Amino acid sequence: MKPTLLILAAGMGSRYGGIKQLDGFGPNGETIIDYSLYDAIRAGFGKVVFIIREELKQDFQDLFGPKLDGKIDYDFAIQGFGSYVPADLGVVERSKPWGTGHAVLCAWDQTKAPFAVINADDFYGYEAFKTMADFLSSNTDETVHAMIGYQIKNTLSENGSVSRGVCVTNDNDFLITVTERTQIIRKEGGQIVFIEGEEETILGENTPVSMNFWGFMPSVFPEIKQLFETYARENYNAPKAEFYIPRVMSHLIESDKGQCKVFESEAEWFGVTYPEDKPTVSQSIENLVNSGKYPNELW
Repeated sequence: MKPTLLILAAGMGSRYGGIKQLDGFGPNGETIIDYSLYDAIRAGFGKVVFIIREELKQDFQDLFGPKLDGKIDYDFAIQGFGSYVPADLGVVERSKPWGTGHAVLCAWDQTKAPFAVINADDFYGYEAFKTMADFLSSNTDETVHAMIGYQIKNTLSENGSVSRGVCVTNDNDFLITVTERTQIIRKEGGQIVFIEGEEETILGENTPVSMNFWGFMPSVFPEIKQLFETYARENYNAPKAEFYIPRVMSHLIESDKGQCKVFESEAEWFGVTYPEDKPTVSQSIENLVNSGKYPNELW
């Protein structure tokens, strides 16, 4: 069975100031998602699920449907504020989605095969998709999952702090811990640090980090559901609280219910967090096109 690709595209883009998932960066206005779809198809994925907000569904259908028809199956999952929230909690008052872990849970009905998860606004490159597709197609152990790890020095923005899942692995490249750090920046002196309150902690240049390129076996969904329901109860009155994928993976590891193989990549990641990132991303894509790694017209 070919694996499924889940694309996390329900974010609000508060720092970007717009719907960056649908913004054009390629030579013909291609979105970053276009390149992810192109790479996923040639890497061997068999289905794509866009995880979006209800109000974006028609825009996604109009933009991507004609490109994907006849090439790969696709579907939509809606990440609503009340999705999978325990009914007895009543109406949820929020201004932003519940986070990436919740987004994956919202795609349960559309996802029956081993699956990968990516961000809509990150450019990962073909090699990452091929590595993950090969793993998901060949893995037969329901308790073994995977992640593409990037060196932190290759994942920073020149325009402000970034959020990354900082990883610790063992000698066999299995994940020990992953901790979401929401303020990582390179200081003027060159050091990479994460900031927490008044404290700064130095991170090594080659520290592996998660860029939200995960691979899961479908048996993980009941675990995500149980974890999220507990999280929703604990954070019902915290409208900015987010249930991240690293919380799921950490639970699986700590409870001995799962392992995560980390495939480290030395590739230069790029993505958009701030409006000022756009020229850099566009130039990076242009360089890849000019070098022959991508055609001038994807579709």
